[in-house]
Amino acid sequence: MEKDIKKVKMVGEGVKFDRIRRITGYLVGTLDRFNNAKKEEVKDRVTHAAN
Repeated sequence: MEKDIKKVKMVGEGVKFDRIRRITGYLVGTLDRFNNAKKEEVKDRVTHAAN
C-alpha cells in the first residue's frame, strides 16, 4: 500500500519578499529615490555576515 504523503508547507513559503532597509529613520525597499548623499551613506555602512 502506498501512503499519501502531503508536503508540509513552511511558514512564508511561496511569499515574494523584497529587501527592506532602515536608512536614516525611513523604511525603504529601493534606493532609487535617494539623493547622492544618502546613497553614499549606504555604501559607507559596515555589513555583517549572518552565519
